[in-house]
Amino acid sequence: MLPINCLETTSAKMREQPNIAVIGGGVVGITVAKLFQDRLKNAKVTVLAENYTEDTTSHIAAGIFRPGTSFKGPTKEITKKWLNESWQFWQDILKTPDAEQIGVMTLGAYIFSKENYHVTRNHLIEDLVPIYRPVTDEELKLGPKGTKFGSYFSTLKVECERYLPWMGNIIVERGGELINRKVENFASLSNYDLVFNCAGLGAKYLCNDYDMVPIRGQVIKVKAPWVKSAFYGDIDTYIIPGLNGVVTLGGCRGYDSYNLNYCKYDAASILERCCEFLPNLKNAEVIAHKVGLRPHRMPVRVEPELVDGVKVVHCYGHGGYGVMTAPGTAIDAVEMGLNFLRSNIKNKL
Repeated sequence: MLPINCLETTSAKMREQPNIAVIGGGVVGITVAKLFQDRLKNAKVTVLAENYTEDTTSHIAAGIFRPGTSFKGPTKEITKKWLNESWQFWQDILKTPDAEQIGVMTLGAYIFSKENYHVTRNHLIEDLVPIYRPVTDEELKLGPKGTKFGSYFSTLKVECERYLPWMGNIIVERGGELINRKVENFASLSNYDLVFNCAGLGAKYLCNDYDMVPIRGQVIKVKAPWVKSAFYGDIDTYIIPGLNGVVTLGGCRGYDSYNLNYCKYDAASILERCCEFLPNLKNAEVIAHKVGLRPHRMPVRVEPELVDGVKVVHCYGHGGYGVMTAPGTAIDAVEMGLNFLRSNIKNKL
């Protein structure tokens, strides 16, 4: 946050129509854009991105609310705040009659391990979700042969193929724009009063940030309406049901891999591991094979910075947890942006 003495009590820029740019059309950028409009209704918000909706990494993600235990903000307190506020954001949508149309749904999930009890625990959400408990002896049989440990938890998931268009429509209805454009540098955006950098993996080059690392993922989308619960297992194995009977099977994590090509060996491994849980998945109709690069950074970067005279708020590096944590990080980024607009900062923060 900016120091109190850097804030103007009354700001002409806040009374006028501020010109705001958001770099990135994925779940983080779209959420930031909409939440900024919520806070400052007279703002002119423009989203600049090379890809939208089905061409984003967000669209590939299963979108389940289950952070990896290594997910990290700058402090433990901020990490927890992001998760709590994200959970509440999605819960508020679930309370509306439009939840399914928006792509938000509840589900139960099991996580099993043959070797490690700690794999089945998650300190980040055990006190947040309504239920997080050890499995019963009977439920332990749901895991693959040799399973020794397990937990059950209640959670939710977000389908970006619905959420992104829904949010995008709101942004446009409020007078915002979604423009196809690659941003090469911040200096090219000097006509904007404030810029949100939600470029995901693109921030690696935009910011010369070599803490950004791609983590390659591959999934199989199948039609399996009989699957009602999510399952997690060893070796990054997961089965996550969604709306309309579409189930996401995964997965893999290729650290520092830029390979966006489908790999038949990864696909075979994913299907074999998932069928250890649910053998009838062998008969499921394959809808698509998808590959994406998770924008991983430790910690996730949410902070203001003056770059080439442009006021920028960074919000990127969510890794494989961008869908679930986008709202919490966006809330912080928007607050930083509002403070930045009020400021007369001339030098780098």
